[in-house]
Amino acid sequence: MGTPSNYALRLPASLKQGAEQMAREDGTTLNQFIVSAVAEKLSAMKTAQYFADRASRGDLQAALAMLSRSGGLPPADDDRLPDGT
Repeated sequence: MGTPSNYALRLPASLKQGAEQMAREDGTTLNQFIVSAVAEKLSAMKTAQYFADRASRGDLQAALAMLSRSGGLPPADDDRLPDGT
């Protein structure tokens, strides 16, 4: 992790109280709770961007053609699930 830095954060009182309550229930400090929340949000946004980028490079018609092609070989015996699963 990089060098920690300070940032003056202005939270509405009700939001701060809710975050403090959740941090207490989680057994962490308010600072740790906020750091975790920011990390989760960044991760979610980067994941959404990754899938949007992947989708923009996709070829829908090619994918549909592949999915609708006639079947190939049946599964090999060792590719089958055991009975009852």
